[in-house]
Amino acid sequence: MSNITNILVVGVGGQGVMTASEILAQAAISLDMDVKKTEVAGMAQRGGVVTSHVRFGPKVLSPTINPGEADILLGFEPAEAMRWCTYLRPGGIAMVNTLRQKPPVVNIGLFDYPDDPVQEVVNAGVNIRHFDAGAMAKDLGNLRLVNTIMLGAIAEYLPYPAETMKQIIIERFRVKKPELAELNEKAFEEGRQAGSGEAAA
Repeated sequence: MSNITNILVVGVGGQGVMTASEILAQAAISLDMDVKKTEVAGMAQRGGVVTSHVRFGPKVLSPTINPGEADILLGFEPAEAMRWCTYLRPGGIAMVNTLRQKPPVVNIGLFDYPDDPVQEVVNAGVNIRHFDAGAMAKDLGNLRLVNTIMLGAIAEYLPYPAETMKQIIIERFRVKKPELAELNEKAFEEGRQAGSGEAAA
């Protein structure tokens, strides 16, 4: 097995794709791993598609994940997860938020949104966990918690302790918005529980 961990984070602008990849990278760096990261943000601030490649391990030469190499596909939006699922390696896992957020190319009629993107991923034979992180965030009282929930969901599939990433998230909020630190800790743990469920049939 490769000693490099490859995580592909996908979604649309405003969902926190880039923040998620920064936290994943920061956690690896804190454990003295070599990290490479790259992003593609097409009109991200206007809801366009966003992808981020995160690679870490003892020595990483390239920031780019090739098709069939991703260990984890972190899908903030189900249609984007469907679009990128071919990047997963055999045995890799897709962690997918089922809340739909259609990008502008769909809204202006250039592309059709798939009828059931999650089922398409299942049909592709992908090992997938899926849940509505948007509904979970709403129940917690803040829709911006989707990012933390999704990071919590993949915590048990990473080669470093879940506590490492959780503490980085908590400290980020203690510095910027201390009143949200405890809420993000709760969101992380709820995501962790959601991500550890049984694979979809």
